[in-house]
Amino acid sequence: MNIKEIQDEILRLKKENDVCILAHSYQAHEITEIADFTGDSYALSKLAATVPNKTVIMCGVRFMAETVKMLSPEKKVILSAPTAGCPMAEQMDKELIEGIKPRYEGYTIVAYINTTAELKTVCDVCVTSSSAVKIVRAIDNDNILFIPDCNLGAYVASLVPEKNIKFLQGGCPVHAAVTRQQAETAKALHPDAEMLVHPECRPAVAELADYIGSTSGIMEYARKSDSKEFIIGTENSIAEHLQYECPDKKFYPLSKSLICENMKATTLPDVLACVKGEGGEEIVMDEQLIADARKCIDKMIELGG
Repeated sequence: MNIKEIQDEILRLKKENDVCILAHSYQAHEITEIADFTGDSYALSKLAATVPNKTVIMCGVRFMAETVKMLSPEKKVILSAPTAGCPMAEQMDKELIEGIKPRYEGYTIVAYINTTAELKTVCDVCVTSSSAVKIVRAIDNDNILFIPDCNLGAYVASLVPEKNIKFLQGGCPVHAAVTRQQAETAKALHPDAEMLVHPECRPAVAELADYIGSTSGIMEYARKSDSKEFIIGTENSIAEHLQYECPDKKFYPLSKSLICENMKATTLPDVLACVKGEGGEEIVMDEQLIADARKCIDKMIELGG
């Protein structure tokens, strides 16, 4: 079967078997084409809760499938590629944060949504890259411990200087690997291009950006901007998706190394196996874990996230 034939079979089977397919924006184009919804992890999780389908396939990584399950515990949630983890989400665990809590007595622990369900159980509030600044401002406490991404934490701290924000050394290794020199080189190669950067990048890289924002923010900015050329400082699939969407504009990856191997773990044949009921891994979480982990997500919603 070629790509088109596999896609057509997936579309037929998902309808026949009453399946909703979610694809994170970092997935390959041939996968986003057959998805019911494409976006960031939290937006997809909220959408999954609104659909009538009893089975949801998450084309993304494990913490994203966990978030879908937490918000839709009655649904069957399948992670399309069982090996797809997230190095940032796995950097810190529940025991580590419980161990350092005494050193940060009185601090509100803010967890980036890119964390495991178990770690969320010992945090106070969740944030996404697009809501982090708003949520931190809304927290009724000036002392904040932001985990796990120190680069996103530094970005939030720069925009909320009135608060005492501490962070641990963690983050996305793919975004953090981008250097200022690479950003300067990209700007020199494409002097007419605006540089759009994810806040998971180092502050030294973000300083050179024309726009700093979440994946969805970067895409929205590029779509609406009058500019014709853009350097994209996040996973390289975003430059690809934007090029398909906006053929009259030009998109350049900030670095050829901005590739998430875990996101690329999902293939079309994986999705086909899932809609057949033969592949992927069902996410199973007990009621207590869901209840405990949801507290920080519910707090985010309460604060306007």
